[in-house]
Amino acid sequence: MKRLAICLVVLTALSMGQGAQAQLVLPGPSQVVPLPSPPPPPKLEVPKMPQLDAPPSYNYRPLPRNSFGDRFSKCLEDAAGAGLSPGHRGTYALRCAN
Repeated sequence: MKRLAICLVVLTALSMGQGAQAQLVLPGPSQVVPLPSPPPPPKLEVPKMPQLDAPPSYNYRPLPRNSFGDRFSKCLEDAAGAGLSPGHRGTYALRCAN
């Protein structure tokens, strides 16, 4: 009985025509949106070429050194990672941080 009712409902819906519309199209003139203007061309810059006869430039400034506390903490972590006992970690860290 239920199958017969379902079949009748489906046949009725199919015979009625179009069941549902995904988009409602209203009559009237279509509005054309103009295309945006193209982006400006990219700037092309020629890279500076090194001169063959120019002397090389070096940066002679030394790298900044971390504070003693930062170096000591890192040395303690390294000693713990290496598996040293707590008594040997301090000795290792003192020698490592200086």
